[in-house]
Amino acid sequence: MQNQQTKSGFVALVGRPNVGKSTLLNYLVGQKVAIMSNKPQTTRNRIQGVYTTEEGQIIFLDTPGIHKPHHKLGDYMVRTAINTLQEVDVVCLLVDATESKGTGDQFVIDQLRKVKTPVFLLINKLDAIPKEKLLEIIESYKDTYPFQEIIPISALKGDNVERLRNLIFEHLPEGPLYYPADQVTDHPERFIAAELIREKVLHLTREEVPHSVAVEVEQMEYREEKDMLVIHAVIYTERTSQKGILIGKNGEMLKEIGKRARFDIERLFGSKTYLELWIKVKEDWRNRDVMLRNFGFSDME
Repeated sequence: MQNQQTKSGFVALVGRPNVGKSTLLNYLVGQKVAIMSNKPQTTRNRIQGVYTTEEGQIIFLDTPGIHKPHHKLGDYMVRTAINTLQEVDVVCLLVDATESKGTGDQFVIDQLRKVKTPVFLLINKLDAIPKEKLLEIIESYKDTYPFQEIIPISALKGDNVERLRNLIFEHLPEGPLYYPADQVTDHPERFIAAELIREKVLHLTREEVPHSVAVEVEQMEYREEKDMLVIHAVIYTERTSQKGILIGKNGEMLKEIGKRARFDIERLFGSKTYLELWIKVKEDWRNRDVMLRNFGFSDME
C-alpha cells in the first residue's frame, strides 16, 4: 500500500448530549474506545478513534455533547466540542430520531455555520422509529443547513454505517497514515483504564453521583513475575454523602464497580489484572481550575 495513494483525514462527531456519538465511534472503529452510558454528558474529553483500511485512514473525534454549561467543567466540554469543528475534514452532526428537533439541535447547527468543511447529518436510532416517520424528520432538518449528506443510521446495530464510512472517504484528501494500521486510539493506557472505571460508576449509580465523579489512575504497571497488570486508582467525588453511596453497604458498590471495570480492562489489555480502588472527596472540583487541570482538562484559562 503506497502512502500517496491512500486517503486520510479527521472527522468530528458532534451533537447534543446522549445522541449516540460514543456508540457510533465504537462501531466505526470496530471496538470500544469511548465509554457509553444512557446518562447525558458522558464524554468529557475529545476521544480519538482510528479506523484503517486499504483505502486509507479515518481519525474520528468523539466530542463532548454540546449543551448549556452549569460549571467550569461544562464550559471546557462545550469549548472542546466547538473548537474541534475548526480542525477536521468532515463534520458529522448526530441527531436523535426519537426526539423532535429542539433548541439544543439548533444551537449546534448555528455553530456549524462558522465552518467551511462538509457537514453530514446523521439521523441516529433509525431502528427505534417507524419507517414512515423518517421522511418527516429529514424534512424538519433539510432546510436548516446545507448538509453535504443526510444519512439515517443505527449506531447500535450498524445500519448504514458502512455507507457512512464510504462517503467519508470520498471527501477526504489523499494523505499518509497518521497512525499504525493496528492502532485504534491515541489515548494512553492510564486514560483508557480511568474511563472504564468511570463508566461503571455511570452504570451503577444515579441522580447526582455520576457527573460529580472523576477517576485518576495513580499507578499502572505490568509485573512480569506475577504475569499481571497492577492498577491503583482513586475515584474522586464532591460530597461525603456521595462517597458513602460509592462505597455501598459493606463495600458492595465499590466491589461491583471494581469487578466490572477489571473485566473490561482484562478484555481490552489482554492481561490478568489486579485493580485496587479508593474513594476520596474533593468538594466542588468541577469548578476548581487546579483540580480540572489535574484531571486532564488542561484548556483552562
